[in-house]
Amino acid sequence: MDGLTGGHVIMLGADPLSQSAGIEALRAYPGGLQIGGGINSGNALSYLHEGASHVIVTSYVFNNGQMELERLENLVRVVGKKRLVLDLSCGKKNGKYAVVTDRWQKFSDLYVDQQTLDFLATYADEFLVHGVDVEGKRLGIDEELVALLGQHSPIPVTYAGGVTTIADLERIKVAGMGRVDVTVGSALDIFGGDIAYTDVVAWHKKQEASVVL
Repeated sequence: MDGLTGGHVIMLGADPLSQSAGIEALRAYPGGLQIGGGINSGNALSYLHEGASHVIVTSYVFNNGQMELERLENLVRVVGKKRLVLDLSCGKKNGKYAVVTDRWQKFSDLYVDQQTLDFLATYADEFLVHGVDVEGKRLGIDEELVALLGQHSPIPVTYAGGVTTIADLERIKVAGMGRVDVTVGSALDIFGGDIAYTDVVAWHKKQEASVVL
């Protein structure tokens, strides 16, 4: 109804109930949603056929703390670069941002920096990055991470984590130099939060209008 694309659905389990809920969401908005959670080269195409615009992948590629390039290359062969989003959700480790996997419980040995972003951009259409140090806590955004993404990501990148007010959307716009998209989740009133969904839609449409002008 509001024409918002690029939102994502994450299946939190591999059970049939989680999968059916994910597929139900895709069918409700064909071509408008990305889906992640348990995606691999064996099932990725099925979700695209169900209406996903992209599949989102983390743990399948970053396995046991290591990036498995062969798996990534195989996935690209199956679905194509243009239908793949790499989830580089990360947290601070030794002063740098390291990719986390397995529901954000394990740090990988891959750091989010210019070299990593340039390399992985050759395999994906977009990056999705949750700032796990602030995600779900509604304590404000990770401006340092947003700035890093805005400065170094050569492909579209979406940040999520810590948004509590419309002002946070403006902070992301500034810190990311207008090059970082944002996802708002638990802070929305439709999910029990304090930010009015209609206000977020209005802000988004204002940004679109300013780009056109």
